[in-house]
Amino acid sequence: MGSTRLPGKVLKDLEGETALARVLARVRRAAMIGEVLVATSDAPGDDVIVVECKRLDTMVFRGDESDVLDRYYRAAQFSKAEIVVRITADCPLIDPQITDKTVNEFLKERPDYASNALIRTYPRGLDTEVFSLQTLECAWRKSSEPYQRAHVTPYIYQHPERFKVLAVKGEKDYGDLRWTLDTDEDLEFLRAVYARFGGRDDFGWEDVLGLLEREPSLSLINRHVAQKALHEG
Repeated sequence: MGSTRLPGKVLKDLEGETALARVLARVRRAAMIGEVLVATSDAPGDDVIVVECKRLDTMVFRGDESDVLDRYYRAAQFSKAEIVVRITADCPLIDPQITDKTVNEFLKERPDYASNALIRTYPRGLDTEVFSLQTLECAWRKSSEPYQRAHVTPYIYQHPERFKVLAVKGEKDYGDLRWTLDTDEDLEFLRAVYARFGGRDDFGWEDVLGLLEREPSLSLINRHVAQKALHEG
């Protein structure tokens, strides 16, 4: 709830459901996901997220607000996860097929870490990261920079000499598209997309590509928004 650019963003309304509800509904359609857990902070401002998760019948783990890596590690321990799939809650267009593809590539190649954002060919907002508990524990022990603690995984992909990393790529490059939720413009874009699909959330990322081909002006709503740098937290 403490987002600096769009406070309360994960509970913003998207055609009748919160952004968080949209993320959870889409993630749950991924065949390779065994269990869904929301890892939020123990700050009082995030009590409303716990209430929303109860409404959505979703497990919650609460941990440190600023040390997200510590929160993630303890959440993984809590759920007894051997493989962790990380999806941020500001991705209400996350695609279960792309998440499944990333998980399957991880299981096939058995790296320490796999991500479809290492080399960005998918729109920003479809990001899926997969890593073992052992890899997460190593990052938890070794990460010392504040931004590494805030963003969970930078230590892993910044040390290819220590970890085997795998970039999962698409057939075409759509990496210039912005489908994440971090500003008012992003919210306007995402509301427009959900409105075009009548408030449903069972559409896929290729359906959104088709929509943008028909209405290219939609992409202009938030195209100018710059992603925050890692060191900005």
